[in-house]
Amino acid sequence: MKLVIGLDGHGSGEKALEFAKSIASHSETCELIVVYVIEWSPFSFQTAEENAQRHKRREEEIAVAMERVVDPAVTSLKEAGLSARAIVRHGDVADTIDEIAHAEGASQIVVARSSAGGLTSRLFGSSTANLVMNARVPVTVVA
Repeated sequence: MKLVIGLDGHGSGEKALEFAKSIASHSETCELIVVYVIEWSPFSFQTAEENAQRHKRREEEIAVAMERVVDPAVTSLKEAGLSARAIVRHGDVADTIDEIAHAEGASQIVVARSSAGGLTSRLFGSSTANLVMNARVPVTVVA
């Protein structure tokens, strides 16, 4: 069994991790795939120089996400004796998590309802709703 855990970079992601840990602890062969998506619009008209800067910025964002969000989550799962790995991508949150889950053959996606306020909450909240409505595998939203 494979579970995809979508993190949002906030404390609410811990709830998703804990729930996924609980599920995985009841299975001998569960792999946890921790996913973090950096919201990114591909629709931008830029010069070649701007595209080069954008690519560099994308690589920097991935490195920061790995260091601050994803690596600590994977480490905590591995320390609990679970099989875990990470994927960080740019794109639309709902579409990207669904694509990863489908490509990996995941049996379930676990995400947390964000408790953050402002724009982040609206973005991740709508992403969660889109994921629930359109994902090709079951989605569990942890409150």
